Amino acid sequence: MMSLPFVLFACAIGAAWLRHRSVSVGFWLIGVVTMLILFHIHLTEDLMIQL
Repeated sequence: MMSLPFVLFACAIGAAWLRHRSVSVGFWLIGVVTMLILFHIHLTEDLMIQL
């Protein structure tokens, strides 16, 4: 799940390499939003530690 933003960033780099600027910016923005959502989920989840 955490690899999804990096795949989106790789798609953004590929689109930029192919000179598709708007597609590249779109992939980049979706990657940033996905990373922020995953960080929020990671920081706010409860730890279920049982000893």
